Amino acid sequence: MKELSVQATAKNLPQVLEFVDANLEALGCSPTDQFQIDVAVEEVFVNIASYAYSPEEGPAAVRFETSQDPSSVIVRFVDWGAPYDPLARPDPDIRRPLRERPRGGLGVFVTRQYMDGVDYQYRDGQNILTLTKRL
Repeated sequence: MKELSVQATAKNLPQVLEFVDANLEALGCSPTDQFQIDVAVEEVFVNIASYAYSPEEGPAAVRFETSQDPSSVIVRFVDWGAPYDPLARPDPDIRRPLRERPRGGLGVFVTRQYMDGVDYQYRDGQNILTLTKRL
């Protein structure tokens, strides 16, 4: 497991993406998989930066792991902010016009579409959101 610790602020998103991309490139990840993982990582990290400690700032950890059976990438986000399960929210009705939909939820929806697994746990004062992508 490799880990990056940063302040959960949007200005640190490039550093988070560089960390994830360097690990994906070392694995020879396909451009399509890398794009989908990057989109999901951006959505999750920006949500943590925007809401976990609002209006303050706090730490976040991004952990990168691989699994061999099946061959997968696991990106785990940990923050110590207010408990919040983004997966508990229902998916937006994308058939409705954008102006008629409630605000929010589209990023989590896209993340679920791009990843093979998305899991949330609140444990020991930590929000833990895990993304899994089979390669």
